[in-house]
Formats: sequence, structure tokens, C-alpha cells
Amino acid sequence: MGIGDKISNAAQEAGGKIKEGAGDLTDNHRLEAEGKADQASANAKQAGEKVKDGVKDAADDVKKNVD
Repeated sequence: MGIGDKISNAAQEAGGKIKEGAGDLTDNHRLEAEGKADQASANAKQAGEKVKDGVKDAADDVKKNVD
């Protein structure tokens, strides 16, 4: 996972936490739900990047063993 992706995902997750907290404080259920959705999206992106990194690492290992 590139550093830019990590920063972007972390920022989206932090923004989601802020939205969720603001929605909770103001009793704004829509804002709270948006915050939770933003966090879930960021977590899904992070998981996808980890899978992609794992596949790349496995492919590199196979290539190294073939060479």
C-alpha cells in the first residue's frame, strides 16, 4: 500500500469519526450514519490494499524462487 493511499484512507476514517461524533452530539442521525459509512469505506479500502500487497508479496516470492 502506498503512503498516499494510507494517508488518504486514514483521513477518510478520521473524517468519518468526526462526522459520527458531530451527528451524535447534535442528534443528527443522517450525519452520524454518513460518518459510519465513511469509516466503513475507509476500512474496506485499507483491507483491499492489504490483500493487494499480500498478492504482490506472494508473486515476488514465487518469482524469486523461480529465478
